[in-house]
Amino acid sequence: MTRFVPLLLILFLLSGCAAEPTAPAPAAEIPIAETPAAPASATPAPTAEKSEEATPIPTEAATAVPESPASRALPDASLLTIQEYPVPAGSRPHDVAPAPDGSVWYTAQRLGELGWLDPATGETRHIPLGPGAAPHGVIVGPDGAPWITDGGLNAIVRVDPETDRVDVFPLPADRPNTNLNTAAFDANGILWFTGQNGIYGRLDPASGEMAVFSSPQGRGPYGIAATPDGIIYYASLAGSHIAVIDPATDEALVLEPPTPQQGARRVWSDSQGRIWVSEWNTGQLSRYDPATGNWQAWPLPGDAPRAYAVYVDEDDAVWVSDFAANALVRFDPASEQFDQFILPSSPASVRQILGRPGEVWGAESGVDKLVVIRYPAANE
Repeated sequence: MTRFVPLLLILFLLSGCAAEPTAPAPAAEIPIAETPAAPASATPAPTAEKSEEATPIPTEAATAVPESPASRALPDASLLTIQEYPVPAGSRPHDVAPAPDGSVWYTAQRLGELGWLDPATGETRHIPLGPGAAPHGVIVGPDGAPWITDGGLNAIVRVDPETDRVDVFPLPADRPNTNLNTAAFDANGILWFTGQNGIYGRLDPASGEMAVFSSPQGRGPYGIAATPDGIIYYASLAGSHIAVIDPATDEALVLEPPTPQQGARRVWSDSQGRIWVSEWNTGQLSRYDPATGNWQAWPLPGDAPRAYAVYVDEDDAVWVSDFAANALVRFDPASEQFDQFILPSSPASVRQILGRPGEVWGAESGVDKLVVIRYPAANE
């Protein structure tokens, strides 16, 4: 069944911040109260599975892994809390990346800067990335540094978390205007990235060597993620498919979801290496199992959902941002039940989700805020 979870809104909004550090009081936490499910709501029926036996998949992608953390029950939705943090006006934060030290990085796309937030105080600061910068994605690498895909610079950017030094790795001159999107590290510490204008590529951080490849079906590569074994998958929004990169050949092998023209936007792996996909055009959450080649899909709650970002947390709960409902949605694969968390500010337009144990973070690009949903242990 689908549960709709309204919020008791007790926000202490922080004053607007400039690019220099500010220290406002932290935003107030908002407890999420659970209400009975609407009588008309029901557990979405999954679509029929589809076999992809004819598609060769890298053997590493099907390696057996331990039992899923989802075998234990998820915390009740009423125990979760939500909190928003304002960031400097005009930032339009696109992606967010929690850091190991408890801080949070975000891309201030409209300002051409990398942002940093201290959740304990609400303090923010911004690091300019250079003239023409328009950062899209940010992740924290194995080295603890934020790595950025910057469409304005047409480059991969690394920022030193201690010194704020900015290192730029431009794409080759024969690959201009790639519309860089998102990045992920594989098992060997190589950074893989996507560009919506029809490319995917890799960068070796140690040597600076870069290679860029044309995607097999042209425009569309968008979200990208690695499995626990380090195998790289990406989603093609314009191409309405996902692809797996063969680590032996660097070739992208196309995997077609069963729903045509579904608009696969982002991907994420669970602990078993199964790939979860947010389908923008259909408003579905789908799952591909590399071990069997089978697909399943579940429609998000509501009449016309728009699934944008997807992320799988440490309990194998799947989180999706729904533009139509102005909500973050949690899906329990064991019960096939959704919990919907309406966001306090609208239109939040959460374009990306990332987390760390006990916390799920999103960038609210429409209202210049970051948002976090915390599990009970993180609230104690």
